[in-house]
Amino acid sequence: MSSKIDVQSQPNLTRMKKRQLGIVINVFKKIQSFFLFLRRDKFALFGVVVYIFFGTIAILAPYIAPHGPIESLKSEQGNWLTYQDPSAAHPFGITNLAYDIYSQLIYGSQTALLVGLVAAVAVMLIGTVIGLISGYFGGWIDEFFMRLTDLMFSIPFIPFIMIMVAYFGQSVWYVLLAIVILLWTNTARVIRAQVLSLKQRPFVESAKITGASDPRIIFVHIAPNILPLMFLYGSLAIGWAILTESSMSFLGFGDPSLMTWGRMLQSAYANQAMSLGAWWWFLPPGICIMLTVIASFAIGKGYESVLFPKLNTNK
Repeated sequence: MSSKIDVQSQPNLTRMKKRQLGIVINVFKKIQSFFLFLRRDKFALFGVVVYIFFGTIAILAPYIAPHGPIESLKSEQGNWLTYQDPSAAHPFGITNLAYDIYSQLIYGSQTALLVGLVAAVAVMLIGTVIGLISGYFGGWIDEFFMRLTDLMFSIPFIPFIMIMVAYFGQSVWYVLLAIVILLWTNTARVIRAQVLSLKQRPFVESAKITGASDPRIIFVHIAPNILPLMFLYGSLAIGWAILTESSMSFLGFGDPSLMTWGRMLQSAYANQAMSLGAWWWFLPPGICIMLTVIASFAIGKGYESVLFPKLNTNK
């Protein structure tokens, strides 16, 4: 009896192994296509390199930063080190409060990437789900979500975040929440338009004929076809989120418990670093913000050239 069961189970095990092998091969193909994509598109390669660089710095921040972000430094004689020019010990100088700017810059990368990545994931998920549901079902559901996106588009971006942070408190999570509330709309609209086209395709009709449920059709048959669009708008959301958080910190609405590049710029501005010629105080955080935002849009441009090759003017 047991031998019969073993014989019957062997085909099932073989099919499972083939399925698992197919998944592994598919993953390797995706990775290979990603690296080929980076080789072809220099803009995307630049963006990925920038994020790998800042991501490594953010992870290793406690080990490579010589001082804490708000650690006041003293000389060997016991005097506070204030308004110090760049030196070998302090590559970007020291602030008026005896803080090491180089250490602040390193710790600021943690907040920037946290805000960018969390916002991107949330925007992708919310915008994609709403776009899928709205485009597939149509009718009053589509009408409701599209009027909701119109409402979100009408809300001023920066003033809304300022009001929200002023009401709930100065926390990076409230800034993130406000960013996500307003940024999902573009993703939802574009994905809805794509779903309106995809749901007319033969493979969707075939799935309906076989008795597949609506959730299965949406998330198994249609969703994989809009993943590139989702990643495109996710990459753009990273740049917008970092720029927005830096703006909020510069305006004084940032999280006071976290070191951010925007907070560094606000401190430099409040203490007239530009008038004093202390370029090492405001230039490094400004360059870091610029690089991360440009990297985000560079990755987006690379995805765009793959999704819409006709837009590429190169012959």
